[in-house]
Amino acid sequence: MRGLRFIAVISLFAAFFVVLQTITLPAEEKSPIQTSQNAENSKITIVQFSIEGGIGPAQAELTENVLKEAGSIGAQFVVLQLDTPGGLVSSMREIVKTMLNSSIPVLVWVGPRGSRAASAGVFLVAASAFAGMAPQTTMGAASPVGAGGKNIDPTMSKKVINDLVSLVRSVAARHDRNLNWYEDAVRNSTTINSERAATARVVEVVAPSVEDFLVQAGKHGIKTLDGTVHFSESQLQIVRYEPTFRYKVLSWLIDPQIAYLLLLAGVACLFIEFTHAGAIIPGVVGALALLLGAYAMSILPTNIAGLLLILFSIVLFALEINITSYGLLSLGGVAALLIGSLILFPEEGGHMALPISLVLGTTGAIASIMGGAAFLAAKAMRKKPASGIEAMIGTTAEVLSWDGKEGRVFAYGTLWSAKIDSEKYPDGVELEKGAKVTVKAIEGLTVIIDKE
Repeated sequence: MRGLRFIAVISLFAAFFVVLQTITLPAEEKSPIQTSQNAENSKITIVQFSIEGGIGPAQAELTENVLKEAGSIGAQFVVLQLDTPGGLVSSMREIVKTMLNSSIPVLVWVGPRGSRAASAGVFLVAASAFAGMAPQTTMGAASPVGAGGKNIDPTMSKKVINDLVSLVRSVAARHDRNLNWYEDAVRNSTTINSERAATARVVEVVAPSVEDFLVQAGKHGIKTLDGTVHFSESQLQIVRYEPTFRYKVLSWLIDPQIAYLLLLAGVACLFIEFTHAGAIIPGVVGALALLLGAYAMSILPTNIAGLLLILFSIVLFALEINITSYGLLSLGGVAALLIGSLILFPEEGGHMALPISLVLGTTGAIASIMGGAAFLAAKAMRKKPASGIEAMIGTTAEVLSWDGKEGRVFAYGTLWSAKIDSEKYPDGVELEKGAKVTVKAIEGLTVIIDKE
């Protein structure tokens, strides 16, 4: 039965991801491009879209779709509003390649205030045709790390860093930006704020809004295949790309708080399934949540030590079922869960750390759920069976016939073949018809009795 349930769970996951990969907006819905109302008599059409959060396959696909849609409506430029802590190198390269090979120049604005373009975001800014930042924004810290936040092997790290330095210098050189700073951001995780970035030629301008950024871009001029294009504010027609439902779901998944909640919900539900076999629903829900959380953490910068501590807490809760520790194992599980949650996402400028209120609240709730499940499971395992053959053990039986070491007894409303406990009575015993004996064990269809 456990094997069938496992197969059923895996089948559900496969179906879910197939649907997730193929879902799109219905054909009859409006185009994802929505035009601003005051766009009359405009001559320059600019498509605006946003990337907020981690950079992964969904963002790479989004960028490609935006450029295709911009080409279909005849847009001259695309502007990307960026706020990201970084993400997958492979997805970053896909976006950069899409930008570089597009006939429509892509402009990048890091905003609004308080936003950042960290790690992979640095490469998107470097590859842009025109770059700007809002006041009180930052950029940098582009040194690569391994999966789960681990450091890369020194030899491999050197190769990866040199490769990324070559990429960032080549794309930044296209628009005469500060190559030394971009290289330093990769080699030494250097960061810079918007005001210094503009004066150091890391970006072209500082602008408080997308509209102001585009106005400054028009005055400065944007290089295209046909030469440098200038335009004024009155010529602007800004249209916004509305992402599909599929993209919104995938973007929602890579929010650090959502990923954390999915991880804890997954392990809690699976723990309930393993301690209460046959519930099925907790197993299905838990495995689904765990897989979705794992997908998010494969993109987010995750501390592997924090993840292992959370998984270790589950082991401690499970041991509480079979080992009488008077609550010490459960306390250790709570401590491991709390510490693992606090260090799960490395704090990078205060952006990625989980709020302490969320950590304390979820840790308390999950510890209560798993502690309660462990207590109920342990109680059920240690409780004397109330039904079935095992319930006969310790009950009284009546002798119907006896011959030295074996005979027949009446126990639990049924006739049974019986044997005396050979270890205790190696020479057998004499029992009279009607004598009362105690059932000590059951071997197949024979009960082992004790005359006491």
